[in-house]
Amino acid sequence: MTDPNLYFAMAGASLAGLGMVCMAALAGWRGWLALKERELHAFGEHAQADGPSLPNASARIEIADLKERIRKLEAIASGVDL
Repeated sequence: MTDPNLYFAMAGASLAGLGMVCMAALAGWRGWLALKERELHAFGEHAQADGPSLPNASARIEIADLKERIRKLEAIASGVDL
């Protein structure tokens, strides 16, 4: 009942299955990296073709806030009440 060949066969099959799963995971990982690399290259080419990229939303809000503060300071300097 405790045949050592059975244990060796099970261990071999398990090792082979683990190897196949690892190879599939490695192929998927390499594919994902290639996809991300293509996305980065496409984004870089797009940004170079269009010139400088637009600022993100928080930067635009901050710029609008600064413009509003400058407008208020100019109004104060010219003596206009807001």
